[in-house]
Amino acid sequence: MELQIGSNIRKLRIQRSMTQREVANTLCVTVQAVSKWEQGRSYPDLPLLLPIANMFSVTLDELFSKQM
Repeated sequence: MELQIGSNIRKLRIQRSMTQREVANTLCVTVQAVSKWEQGRSYPDLPLLLPIANMFSVTLDELFSKQM
């Protein structure tokens, strides 16, 4: 099962006209980390999932959804 979280983060970020740097600064992570998530090369750490969902005003279910 392939997780869609990276592509969903990218879609949500672009919909909100945010840069990877803005997302990184908000979550206190590196721009490289955000880039890796969006490329599917890594995933956000578990403690970051709720802050990511809150930042984009979505539920965790929506964040992981295949139909975003």
